[in-house]
Amino acid sequence: DVQLQASGGGLVQAGGFLRLSCTASGYTFDDTAIGWFRQAPGKEREGVSCISSSDGRTYYAESVKGRFTISSDNAKNTVYLQMNNLKPEDTAVYYCAIGDIEANAWPLKDYEYYYWGQGTQVTVSS
Repeated sequence: DVQLQASGGGLVQAGGFLRLSCTASGYTFDDTAIGWFRQAPGKEREGVSCISSSDGRTYYAESVKGRFTISSDNAKNTVYLQMNNLKPEDTAVYYCAIGDIEANAWPLKDYEYYYWGQGTQVTVSS
């Protein structure tokens, strides 16, 4: 079975930082798109960032550009999302997901991702 384990969420003050991790088991990052999505209470799920495991190409939502950085360690089947200068509007449950390489495109389409992690809560206080 393929499992994605997301971790690293927590409670931080505005301006703080967190690093989320997403580790896959039962799956090898080979020509894979790995995306981060988030869902705030009462809002639809939105794409945050994605990365290609083959060429490292990345995409970001405008709202996080310059603050978030996505990276991958293919040897560890792990993707990271470094989140700096966090804002209260970043508060959400963050999910990682895996899709075919074609899914590494903007805007992110969540229906193109077929394995999902359980989510990790990020709360930013003002």
